[in-house]
Amino acid sequence: MKIKMEIINPKSKIENPRLFPAPSRLAFHKREWDIIQKYKSPWQVQKFLRGLAYNWEKNGETLRTFRGVIRRNTAHCLEAVLVAATILEQHGYPPWVLDIESQDNLDHVLFLFKYRGRFGTVARSRDAGLHGRKPLFRTIRQLVLSYADPFVDFTGRMVGYGVADLRTLVKVDWRLSEKNVWAVQKALIAMPHQKIGISNRRYHALHARFIAYKKKFPERPVTFYSNRNLWM
Repeated sequence: MKIKMEIINPKSKIENPRLFPAPSRLAFHKREWDIIQKYKSPWQVQKFLRGLAYNWEKNGETLRTFRGVIRRNTAHCLEAVLVAATILEQHGYPPWVLDIESQDNLDHVLFLFKYRGRFGTVARSRDAGLHGRKPLFRTIRQLVLSYADPFVDFTGRMVGYGVADLRTLVKVDWRLSEKNVWAVQKALIAMPHQKIGISNRRYHALHARFIAYKKKFPERPVTFYSNRNLWM
């Protein structure tokens, strides 16, 4: 299943019959709707996601929807994207997804939004440097490059990125299904990606620094990056 993102103004009211429309208030349970009404901006949703326990999938892999996450109060990166997309769609933001490919096949997925003509992200991650970004980027490529350094860990290295509009997934209820929605993951893997990365010299320097830091401070989050002022 292939999906693609359409760059449109987040506040526009474009009607497109190919896009699966957002559910009405009646589709949500009371607690779900209360959360949607409480968190109305990307900044508020980022704070909400940081408050959720990280889903380490100790009992097996999952890919829960907004409904599944709210029920269990835990989420990994793609589940967090589905939460952000479901909430912010109700406040006028298209459900856009940014997928960053890694050389170790451990991709990172983020909710992509546009605010006052600039791009930003909302995200949940085990790594401090891979959460959201303030909407300060003129292009998606510039935004993706802000993740290049924090993407380097023991095995990770950014190699490509792609964007998607979840509304084109008309055969899976990625918002409210009670089941795991593996079709979303398959679609993100299958969609076109553009190559992007850093030089070998820069990568090896970052890799060595990361290893040295984790050896000295194994329990501390890695936050020595220079662009922390851009983090949300």
